[in-house]
Amino acid sequence: MGLVNTEPTPDAAARSAASPRKRPKPGERRTQILQVLAGMLEQPGAERITTAALAARLDVSEAALYRHFASKAQMFEALIDFIETSVFGMVNQIADNPLPLPPPGKAARIASVILQFGEKNPGMTRVMVGDALVFENERLTARVNQLFDRVESVLRQVLRAAAEAQGCTAPTAQAQVQASVLVSFVIGRLQRYARSGFKRLPCDQLDAALRLLA
Repeated sequence: MGLVNTEPTPDAAARSAASPRKRPKPGERRTQILQVLAGMLEQPGAERITTAALAARLDVSEAALYRHFASKAQMFEALIDFIETSVFGMVNQIADNPLPLPPPGKAARIASVILQFGEKNPGMTRVMVGDALVFENERLTARVNQLFDRVESVLRQVLRAAAEAQGCTAPTAQAQVQASVLVSFVIGRLQRYARSGFKRLPCDQLDAALRLLA
């Protein structure tokens, strides 16, 4: 087999020099910024991420970042938007399913999908447990807290329906306690995952743990 000449011909080189650099489509650069930010958050022991470090990773100026996001807080808000959309897309699908799930039931399944999401998205886990939000705008932490408040609310509804079906005399009180315990368990597993450098997986022995909680 003969060698192939990989050097560009003069005509090809001229065409390449003449063609303008392809610009990202609307929204592509914004998505790229968020993907790189999430990737930086996945580094174990990562310190506070600055816009300068993010811009350097993207090989753009900080001014270029601010053409897509008004502030770093707005970037984190976009990540939280993604988390909320992803998590509640799964949670609501389980909660709204009219068919009962086998023990330990819908509540355990909701806890499972949140932990599975965190395990697959370690950078997002650091946002969910607040590690990535230290020294950032307080409203970001408030939004994450609201996310888990919403999860607890869905769990209360699911657990109350299950308690009523079982003939419990105080279904509301029982559901409140169970929902609180489950959310605390989920947050604890996610925190352990983030603070172990993503070594202690949140889904380790998960089925056995949820059976104990149920």
